[in-house]
Amino acid sequence: MEQVTFQGKLIAFYDHNPSKNKEADELPVVLLHGFLEDSRLWDEWLPLLPSRRFICIDLPGFGNSELTDNLTMAGMAESVATVIEHLALDRFILTGHSMGGYVALAYAEKWGQKLAGLCLFHSHPFEDSEEKKAGRLKAIEFIKTNGHVIYVRQTIPQLFIYDFSKGYQMEVNRLIHNAIHFTPEAIISALDSMRNRQDRADVLRNLDCPVLMLIGQHDTAVPLDVSMAMTHLPSRGIVHVFPTVGHMGMFSASRETAKAFREFLAEIRN
Repeated sequence: MEQVTFQGKLIAFYDHNPSKNKEADELPVVLLHGFLEDSRLWDEWLPLLPSRRFICIDLPGFGNSELTDNLTMAGMAESVATVIEHLALDRFILTGHSMGGYVALAYAEKWGQKLAGLCLFHSHPFEDSEEKKAGRLKAIEFIKTNGHVIYVRQTIPQLFIYDFSKGYQMEVNRLIHNAIHFTPEAIISALDSMRNRQDRADVLRNLDCPVLMLIGQHDTAVPLDVSMAMTHLPSRGIVHVFPTVGHMGMFSASRETAKAFREFLAEIRN
């Protein structure tokens, strides 16, 4: 794991196969995890993809990255830009899961010319509904009163469809184990930054690169109607709806989502 300094804090990332972007058609892929996750999210999914340069970043406050002050989606995007600049990446494919997709769109808003492709993995460009904003405030108050461990244990199983999470299978337990080691301050800051993020539908609408949208039909974090509302926005959009998937398709439909992503990679060239 490598680290760079951003706003006086350390941002951690893994650079897998750093020599694999030497050929003209081998663009690197940058992956951003979601809320209550870190770069380990991709550990079992990446081996299903072609050998290529993958950069997996820990967003501020998660994994081995330190929490920055006054966290926002734009601030997280700037931390990603710091890693990109450190690695001297001129052009790459950006993928974000859930909150990572919000960060990816914030990055695209400012540095979209660097993107050869964008993948929104169970994510969307819209701001929170009023109901969702109220739910995030409720979650913040719950954590302040009860601590983050109970919140993590209650939240993560809900990201999977019921039959998958019943009995706390290995993947669910591992995600919980990782997330309880994040600080309550980091979790609260992420909740607040998601609540206050701006609508970036225009970013998706104006983006000049292919956009892959991976959608779980039973996703409770990003409901199907919200996901479908974005599908007409990109001029070069590719949509896959997975009928048996909730919010964590890299686990519950690993081969299917990897196949869709492989096909996406095959269509993108420098």
